[in-house]
Amino acid sequence: MRLLIVKTSSMGDVVHATPVVADICRQHPGAEIDWLVEAPFAAIPQLHPGVRRVWPMAWRKWRGQLLQAATWRTMRTLRDDLRDQRYELVLDLQGLLKSALWARQAAAPVVGYDRDSLREPLAARFYQRTAAVPRHLHAVQRCRRLAAAHLGYAVPESAPDFGLRAPSGGWAPRGAYAVLIPNASRPEKSWPERHWVAVGRRFVELGWTPLVLWGRPEEQTLAERIAASCEGDVPPFLKVGEMAAVLAGARHVVGLDTGFSHLAAALGRPTLGIYCDHEPGLAGITGPGRVASIGGKGQVPSRGDVLALLESQLGS
Repeated sequence: MRLLIVKTSSMGDVVHATPVVADICRQHPGAEIDWLVEAPFAAIPQLHPGVRRVWPMAWRKWRGQLLQAATWRTMRTLRDDLRDQRYELVLDLQGLLKSALWARQAAAPVVGYDRDSLREPLAARFYQRTAAVPRHLHAVQRCRRLAAAHLGYAVPESAPDFGLRAPSGGWAPRGAYAVLIPNASRPEKSWPERHWVAVGRRFVELGWTPLVLWGRPEEQTLAERIAASCEGDVPPFLKVGEMAAVLAGARHVVGLDTGFSHLAAALGRPTLGIYCDHEPGLAGITGPGRVASIGGKGQVPSRGDVLALLESQLGS
């Protein structure tokens, strides 16, 4: 079977979709699985040995340049490349209008969620087949259920197998270290700086260097302040694959509800996710290691509660 998975963004959502690959490979040995994804997150499916080819796209950039002929040429090239693959099926795990439209570009049968299972019900009109999946389930379970419904196998009862393999080489910290991820895509997700310093100092007591991650230039200053206040370190700018290698070697990870926190958990690292503007129920920290989520919509967790939960993880 030759299959195209469409899950374009964001990083955490792409991570949550990766267990589908292991499920499909177990049920359909020899399946050839490709993945269509936004270019900044292409490294995530590339970390999975069950994904044959990753097709990067740049819709976030293209949609702001639709009046330029070069944009249409680039999109046409991607469409032609997808059609040349002659997929037997396209599985849209994103469930948005943009993903449904791009899924159709492969000129193969497209399957996805039914209208009652979608945030954008109009997307269901572009699918040849739909399946109902409860919206209250965690994102990982929703993806696994949708794939099972359309590929004709029972929903696996096993724990999700993310299957991601971090690359070796590249920049690496010295000695034992733990990771802090204090930056997120929106300021509403932020947790007070002084609390991050307290967590970093606890890592120092354990003999681990606090490594404070950042991704954008405006985030680097915060990372440097936190590191300076807790005897920590700040890495240089790292690409997603390089960041995966760093996360895979961490003794522990504490981060906001952001893609790298979800990636750390998927890589099997003990991970504590701090939620300040989103309920963790639908997208909580999930992985094969010791994982936990704290906080919620309008429920900024206290420093004491986070440190207590961290101690519980350390002692388990």
